[in-house]
Amino acid sequence: MKKYKNLIFDVGDVLLSYRWKDMLMKDHGLSEEDAERIGQEMFCSPYWAILDLGTLSEEEVMDGYDLVYPEDGDHIRWFISHGELMQVPRPRVWEKVKELKDKGYKLYYLSNYSEGLFKKHTGNYPFLGYMDGGIVSYEIHITKPDHRIYERLLAKYNLDARDCLFFDDRQANTKAAEEIGIDSVTVKSEEFLLEELDEL
Repeated sequence: MKKYKNLIFDVGDVLLSYRWKDMLMKDHGLSEEDAERIGQEMFCSPYWAILDLGTLSEEEVMDGYDLVYPEDGDHIRWFISHGELMQVPRPRVWEKVKELKDKGYKLYYLSNYSEGLFKKHTGNYPFLGYMDGGIVSYEIHITKPDHRIYERLLAKYNLDARDCLFFDDRQANTKAAEEIGIDSVTVKSEEFLLEELDEL
């Protein structure tokens, strides 16, 4: 494997897993069919992308969902308001990340997230403490796969793209990183990621 100096990690489905369907079913009492429908409404809506951009507040985004999906607005509002129930820890991944830091790699995060959900999902876990820096989309109002978010990370920390390896679960995001010269790995599962980190 090529030698890298810097490792860049997405957060969702890389450093953390999600249980959004279980959250709607087990914590909120919806049927699987209703949970699937509401998940589609939320995550495929432009409002979810706006949430990650940070150009509207959570309250404004929830108001937008109310207008588009009046029958499900209360469920969507509950989901966004209880985001602390969504994430699933990946301690084995964090252990590997810490080992890589101890071996001399510089570590960074680059993630699409709203401010509220990012703080709820990362506030109680140690992995951000291993990082040398990072950018979250809400901070700069740019989301992956826009080339500018990768360029902002490189510029902020004076990184050479050729020295970086990027991990993300979405192929569109890894493809965009590669287009500006950052080698990338599309993460297919937690086990896949652990194998990739072992190789490093």
